[in-house]
Amino acid sequence: MSDPVVVLDDLRAESDELDLLVGESSQEQWGAPTPAPGWTVAHQIAHLAWTDRAALLAATDAEAFAAETAKALAAPDRFVDEGAEEGAKLPPAELLTRWREGREQLQEALRAVPPGVRFPWYGPPMSASAMATARLMETWAHGQDIADALGVVRAPTARLRHVAWIGHRARDYAYLVRGLPAPADPFRVELVAPDGKSWVYGPEGAAQKVTGPALDFCLLVTQRVHRDDTALVAEGPDAEHWLTIAQAFAGPAGPGRAPEGS
Repeated sequence: MSDPVVVLDDLRAESDELDLLVGESSQEQWGAPTPAPGWTVAHQIAHLAWTDRAALLAATDAEAFAAETAKALAAPDRFVDEGAEEGAKLPPAELLTRWREGREQLQEALRAVPPGVRFPWYGPPMSASAMATARLMETWAHGQDIADALGVVRAPTARLRHVAWIGHRARDYAYLVRGLPAPADPFRVELVAPDGKSWVYGPEGAAQKVTGPALDFCLLVTQRVHRDDTALVAEGPDAEHWLTIAQAFAGPAGPGRAPEGS
C-alpha cells in the first residue's frame, strides 16, 4: 500500500459511506449503545473526529503532537475515552460537522506530505500512506460498531484490503504490547476477498499460515469478533496463538470481544 493517493481515495470513500449511515440518524439513534462498553454512536464518531485531529497534528505540527502524546502517557487508561466523551456531548449536527471538516483537513494534509517523509504517532512513525491506511482501518472498525448498534448489515468492499494488510503487518506489535516475544519466522496469510479473489501476504511455504474470509480476518484484527466466531483456519500453533491476540490498531492490548451467545 505504497501509493498514498489510492489509500486516501479509499479512506474518503469509507468515510463517506459511514457518513451516509449516521447522517440521517435520529437523536435517539445517536445515543444508541454500541458493542464498545459505555460508547454510543456519538462516542464512535467523536472518537474518529478526535483521532483525525491527532493525526493532523502529527502530520503538520510535531511539537503540538508531542504535547498530546505527553497527555496520553499521563493518563493512558482514560485518554481515548475522555476524547470520545467530550465530543459525544455535542449536538449531533455539530459533531457531524466537526468530523466532516476534520477528516477533510487531514485529507489535504496527507496529500501534501512529501514522499519518504514520516511523522510521529502513538505507535511507530508513519508515512502518509501508512497513516491513511490506519485511518481507514479505524473508520471501518468504528463504522462496524455503529452498524451493529443500528442493526445494519454492511456489504464488505475491496477497501478491506487495506485493513487486511495492516492486520498482517501489525503481527509483531500484538506481541510487543503484551510483553511477549514475536515468532521469529514470518507467517503466510491467504484470504478470500469479497469478490472471490485472493489476497495473499507473507512467503509461500511458511510453516505458520492463516486462511479464510477476508471479512473475518479484518473483524478479528480490529477486535470486532471473537476468534471462535470466525471461519479462519490456522495452521501451526504460533498462527493459532496470534489469532487470539491479533490487533491492527496502535495502543494498549484490547480486551477483544466475547464469543456470541456468552
